[in-house]
Amino acid sequence: MERFGALPEDHVPDLLTPGLKVVFCGTALGRVSAERRAYYANPGNFFWRTLHNTGLTPERLAPEDYARLLDYGIGLTDLSKGYFGNDNQLPADAFDTLALRAKIERFQPEVLAFTSKTGASVFLGKPTGALPLGFQPETVGNTRIFVLPSPSGQARIFWDQATWQGLADAVNGIT
Repeated sequence: MERFGALPEDHVPDLLTPGLKVVFCGTALGRVSAERRAYYANPGNFFWRTLHNTGLTPERLAPEDYARLLDYGIGLTDLSKGYFGNDNQLPADAFDTLALRAKIERFQPEVLAFTSKTGASVFLGKPTGALPLGFQPETVGNTRIFVLPSPSGQARIFWDQATWQGLADAVNGIT
């Protein structure tokens, strides 16, 4: 598989249903995730271990078991459903903010959590430097927006599990 490129429709479908506690939104599938047809599938990605370590899931799931997240009130989507690759490899029109907004308005999860400042920046129309981690003042209907540091191994320098723990505590009613 190439390092980046276009994806067929529904290559890795959204994991969305009404009544979710949190929907995690990435920017786009990486190459390994596209190959394995599973979210956050690169072994260097912290996503799955962090869900477990923060108490969002009672067990550590494998990327291929992502559909089981619905059992824990968790959904998944990406800003770019038609392309895979690193953010800087995607075409300028790869991110579909209108489609994401429509999905969130339709399903109304408690929280929309962006798994990178880049994704939140595109969606909110703000520079990444103007976005603090954590809850944002903007909402989509009743859905609160939360910005997380990227779990990608390529963003390890910015990694902070404490912010993910803050989200977990909030959606589990601890704070």
